[in-house]
Amino acid sequence: MDKYINTPITAEKTEELKSGDYVYITGTIYVARDAAHKRMIEALERGENLPIDIKDSTIYYMGPSPAREGQVIGSAGPTTSSRMDKYAPILLDLGEKAMIGKGKRSPEVIDAIIRNKAVYFAAIGGAGALLSKCIKKSEIICYEDLGAEAVRKIEVENFPVIVVIDKNGNNLYETAILKYSNY
Repeated sequence: MDKYINTPITAEKTEELKSGDYVYITGTIYVARDAAHKRMIEALERGENLPIDIKDSTIYYMGPSPAREGQVIGSAGPTTSSRMDKYAPILLDLGEKAMIGKGKRSPEVIDAIIRNKAVYFAAIGGAGALLSKCIKKSEIICYEDLGAEAVRKIEVENFPVIVVIDKNGNNLYETAILKYSNY
């Protein structure tokens, strides 16, 4: 089922999202990969605040290529989510409500999704040039020295994703295999 939602993504919004839903997101999301996640967790361990407002936030696991002249951002495809698995439960427990990436998640992340009524979306790998057309604004928030892995705040319009793991832990990667294994 196609759903159109605006950020911030709250627990009330995750109630409506089911594994397998096609979702189009409009609003503000953050971009961070493993190097930025590591720095954020290290900041927390030192007792510092996060550089972003984590409550009801959405983090897209992506490192864009440089923007061509006249473009907001370069190719913007997802990176492998498992690289963030050791950091994601902490951020989910602090209030993050949605993650966008590609690939499977660890049992610890799935438990944190369920515990926090969050959601894991997948963006289509290999479609970075097309996904970049949904990004209307991009600005580096922090960790500029990380280059493509700096934390960015982006504005998206009808950004296409699929609910892979919903707030109840229903996992499209598992159910799809069962559905099609009989063929």
